[in-house]
Amino acid sequence: MSTPAGARLSVHDAYGLRVVPIDKPKFTIGRGSGCDLVLDDSEVSRDHAEIAAGEGGWVLRDRQSRHGTYLNGARVTEQVLAHRDQIECGRGGPALVFLVGEAEAPSGTRSVAAGELRQMAALLEALRAMGSERVLDEVLALVLDAAIGASGAERGFIMLADRDGRLEMTVAREAGGRAVAAEGFGLSRKIPEEVFATGRLRVVADLLEGDLPESHTQTIAFGIRHVLCAPLRLVRYVEQSRAPAARQNIGVLYLDSRVRGQLLSTAAQAAIEALATEAATAIENARLYAEALEKARLDEELRTASRIQQALLPAPRRNGPFYEAVGASLPSRVIGGDFFDYMDMAGGAFAFALGDVTGKGPPAALVTAVVQGILGAHAGTAVEPAALMALVNRVLLSRGHETRYVTVFLAVLAPDGRLVYCNAGQNPPLLVTARGVARLEAGGTLVGAFPEAVYAQGTERLSEGDTLVLFSDGVVEALDAADQEFGEERVRATIAPLRGQPPQAILDALLASVQAFTRNVSWRDDLTAVVVRYGRAP
Repeated sequence: MSTPAGARLSVHDAYGLRVVPIDKPKFTIGRGSGCDLVLDDSEVSRDHAEIAAGEGGWVLRDRQSRHGTYLNGARVTEQVLAHRDQIECGRGGPALVFLVGEAEAPSGTRSVAAGELRQMAALLEALRAMGSERVLDEVLALVLDAAIGASGAERGFIMLADRDGRLEMTVAREAGGRAVAAEGFGLSRKIPEEVFATGRLRVVADLLEGDLPESHTQTIAFGIRHVLCAPLRLVRYVEQSRAPAARQNIGVLYLDSRVRGQLLSTAAQAAIEALATEAATAIENARLYAEALEKARLDEELRTASRIQQALLPAPRRNGPFYEAVGASLPSRVIGGDFFDYMDMAGGAFAFALGDVTGKGPPAALVTAVVQGILGAHAGTAVEPAALMALVNRVLLSRGHETRYVTVFLAVLAPDGRLVYCNAGQNPPLLVTARGVARLEAGGTLVGAFPEAVYAQGTERLSEGDTLVLFSDGVVEALDAADQEFGEERVRATIAPLRGQPPQAILDALLASVQAFTRNVSWRDDLTAVVVRYGRAP
């Protein structure tokens, strides 16, 4: 089977920028550890996509992923790949660029431009190796200095398009590598915007005053007359024919001078056009690399925040003279909005809580820390669960958090088996006894939403071996591939036969059941559960 040689993927994800060779006829991509390319992202399914060798090239196939596979912005099921095609695993997932062979440089490239481009490539690789956050600035400066040197221009600038397609001044320099303030170019936007819109190089042999607004006549006064402006154009090639398949303008390269000289020669125009085409790829790669570095930095900050958040949780297991408790919280993202906590109260009682903050990420984590702080501040006291929920409600309302709504179940278990609880909008925990399974629903609405909210509390008398199972809505609302919810009935079916088993076995069975149910489907919400048994296990 004939396939293009040197196929590889340029991968931009939380771990930075890397190139992965496609070294087998069927190359698999996904979150599962058995894939050839493993991408750790919630948008990526365990078995997401594959790149397979075909008769005429490489073919991208989606493997029924939940969030889809996108090629150059369009969702695809199966599509032949071309050099520099952009692949996304889910919307907002890791960005992949398909590369194969060597891209052919346009004809007419002068040796001076080729030499500068080799320097540019070497510098780009060196900057990447050093992890420089200024890689885009360095590449822009090198491109502009190369263009000024190749054309004999006196000065120039590069404008890049923003996300809305508007040109923005990015870098300006003079011959000799001297930086120039962008406002120092008293030139109208007419020529750059025309070149950007048409994608065609423009040469002005004698810049007339009519090309400038009245407020910018200082350019004429400075003596600038001759202009060369080229589009920065990304080109994708059809690998079989090496013919250009698509072009995208990302900005313009502008040069000017007071004298004709080399700037307006045919050779200079050919060199600048070739340089602009190759520079567009280098600039776009540098921009993607800078974005990848920023994403990696933010991801590291989130991981740090996640470690701090996990440190705020208690040790998963707590054993007391009359109880056993185990808990676990598996975030759907780096930072979750769920929490659980244990507290020793007055009179030797044991308190435990499970909560879920609306929203995700840092805002939810901040509210989680506030609620845990309030609960922890009352450890060792005799405060009733309903009164404590009312206090949390008042504090959150007074803080005015944008993400401030919290569902909480709080219970206090006394040595004699008396359980007092308040359920503030949380999924009703299940109490497993010799008589069956009951729901604990007494309480009120979620906290942080309504100033007039009133909270009640319920009371149960536990016997030796009675077990309480708490779980967040991420458990019951977990979806399988058919968009069916796990539901409370499956929770009951999982835990009811395990009444005589240790709490850890019940917790493990519940989480394993949810994970088996969801299989390749990413969790939309955190999975948090706590199991508390009164007395010792039979």
